Amino acid sequence: MRNRRNRPRAAVATATAVLLGATALTACDASGGDSPAPKGPSAHDKPSPKPTPTWDTNPNSLAAVGDSITRGFDACSVLADCPEASWATGTDSEVRSLATRLLGKERATTHSWNYAKTGARMADLPGQVEQAALKRPELITVMAGANDACRPSADSMTPVAEFRADFEEAMRTLRRELPKTQVYVTSVPDLKRLWSQGRTNALGKQIWKLGICASMLADPDDLNASATQRRATVQGRVVAYNDVLKDVCAKDLRCRYDGGAVFDYRFDGDQLSHWDWFHPSKNGQSRLAELAYRQVKAKNPKDPGA
Repeated sequence: MRNRRNRPRAAVATATAVLLGATALTACDASGGDSPAPKGPSAHDKPSPKPTPTWDTNPNSLAAVGDSITRGFDACSVLADCPEASWATGTDSEVRSLATRLLGKERATTHSWNYAKTGARMADLPGQVEQAALKRPELITVMAGANDACRPSADSMTPVAEFRADFEEAMRTLRRELPKTQVYVTSVPDLKRLWSQGRTNALGKQIWKLGICASMLADPDDLNASATQRRATVQGRVVAYNDVLKDVCAKDLRCRYDGGAVFDYRFDGDQLSHWDWFHPSKNGQSRLAELAYRQVKAKNPKDPGA
């Protein structure tokens, strides 16, 4: 029994001796003998390397994909593209496109490209992205979805599931070709807002009869229950499309959704084309460029999923 009581004491004594020996050894290594103590901060004091920012606010090249808005449709003349007035890549000084604001006027003419097409829907986006990838741009802008809602009738709008699948395919195509290219995605404009603004203009309503966005703009002065429900259905589909854009974009570290900035922008008569009172005028294109520039240059984007 006596030996058992002494064992803990012996163990403590042994551990104390080892600890003192280790302390002496450490002190010797640090400053003993003829060796000087090491200078500078220890490894523990070195700052951790800063992570490389996911989003570069100064891309050196830009390609645009999308539909008639990005082509500047009806911004310069009736029922015609005007790419020089495009919010994304245009050269018109009145617009001051995103490319001009980011790259400067001279570089924008050689390092920005427009692959959007009037009438394009989301299903056309993978092909446009594939073309744009050949230029290896550092930033791609996406504005698509209005034509998926703007159909001959509300019943013929692109189903939300198809819209999602098409956008996901476009993003896969991009990442397969350009894994580090940044993507700026705008929300689909508020088509009901455009209807409410344009319906006050007699000339615009005559142009609408040619078939521009019939699902929303047909019979613009008809306010009965059926017409009102039709417009509400189209509006609901646009909101659903924007939810898809936000969701898919949020899954990509180099994608920024505009947080609904384009949808929320309250276009008025000055920002609408005086040829059709639906597409953006040069003034409207300039507003789109300004919205995009703010989002691309922001260190902390408006939308947390961006």
